Amino acid sequence: MTSVNFNAGATAALQTLRNINDSLDKTQNAVSTGQKVSSASDGVAYWSIATTMKSDNKALGAASDALAVGSAKVDTAYSAVDSAIDVVNEIKAKLVTASESSSDKDQIQLEITNLQDQLSSIGQAASFNGENWVVAGSQTQGTVVDGFIRNSSGGVQITTATYDISTYAMFDSIQANGAGTGGILGAVMTIALTSTMTQGQIDDYMDTVETALSSLTDSGAALGAMTTRINLQSDYASSLSDAIDSGVSGLVDADMEEESAKLSALQTQQSLAIQSLSIANSSSQNVLRLFQ
Repeated sequence: MTSVNFNAGATAALQTLRNINDSLDKTQNAVSTGQKVSSASDGVAYWSIATTMKSDNKALGAASDALAVGSAKVDTAYSAVDSAIDVVNEIKAKLVTASESSSDKDQIQLEITNLQDQLSSIGQAASFNGENWVVAGSQTQGTVVDGFIRNSSGGVQITTATYDISTYAMFDSIQANGAGTGGILGAVMTIALTSTMTQGQIDDYMDTVETALSSLTDSGAALGAMTTRINLQSDYASSLSDAIDSGVSGLVDADMEEESAKLSALQTQQSLAIQSLSIANSSSQNVLRLFQ
């Protein structure tokens, strides 16, 4: 039966066209954005996971930047310790020279004094971004941000690497006159040769220097170990970031080959649906011929 009030064929054709247009809109959005899930409405579960992981990856990138700053602080401190070892070795050599009975100990002390001033200068200059790990001051630990993690319960945590400044500092403080005091090198700074000094006293100074060298070596080793940890963590953070990016891509990125094929098919279906709707609409016009 043909009715002028309701065209069932046109209604069916219109519904089909609407469905095709909805699918075409989604496919065109996927092609233009490169994502099959670009909003929560496209897939709540995948969108939620991807949003969280993108946020975590950004935090991980910030932690990697902090690692670079931390690496610079460690390198600065290590350079100071390494230079200090060279200077203390020079002081050691001067004390050996002073052990010769015919040596001029007063002149040797002038050289040692200059070397002591150099140690103070090294300690004072070893500052990066306002932090000096070789002059303790009020510091007890140096801290470097080395990671960002999310635990199994969903909580987040910033991880850090620490350096024991109170144990490994070259000096406790730098006095107003620029001289370093306390710390690993405090006793070295008190060395003062005189022409009347005995060999036993010089030997005591030698023991002082050896103790300082041993402590400086421990300090350098601690800084070296920290550098290794920072480098390993930096490499791991880079790999982890790539893995997260890959995982997020698998969740939300569109398969462009598939979307391209789908787009062509939907465009063809759209053309056919439009023609079908046109045919369905024109069928009702045939009723007029019955009255001619």
